[in-house]
Amino acid sequence: MIVEERIYTLRPGKVPEFLALYEREGMAIQRPILGTMVGYFFTEVGPLNQVIHMWAYKDMVDRAKRRAKLVKNKKWQAYLAKGRDFLVTQENKILNPASFSPTPGVLLKNGKKKK
Repeated sequence: MIVEERIYTLRPGKVPEFLALYEREGMAIQRPILGTMVGYFFTEVGPLNQVIHMWAYKDMVDRAKRRAKLVKNKKWQAYLAKGRDFLVTQENKILNPASFSPTPGVLLKNGKKKK
C-alpha cells in the first residue's frame, strides 16, 4: 500500500471557500474514482492557508490508473477550473509505510477497504 499526500497552499483567507467548493462538488466526483480517502485536513498552526489530503492506493500502478481516469472526467475538469484561482502552490508526496507502521483504518485488498 502507498499513501499520496497532497498539500495545497491557498491564497490567504480562501480555505473555507475552497473546502466548501470541494464538499459541494469535488468530493462526489473524486471519491468514487480514487477510492480510499485517508483524510482531508486544513492547517491551524504552522504553515497557514494549507489544505492537506491523503489517498491510499494498492500500489503505483493502481494510483496511475485511478489518476488517469480522474483527469479524463469532464465533471472533474469543470470542477478544477473553479478551484484553480484558490491555489498558490501544490506539493505531492508518495508515502510508503514502514514495516511496523499501522495503517489508520486503511488496509487495502484489491483497492477496497478490508473489514
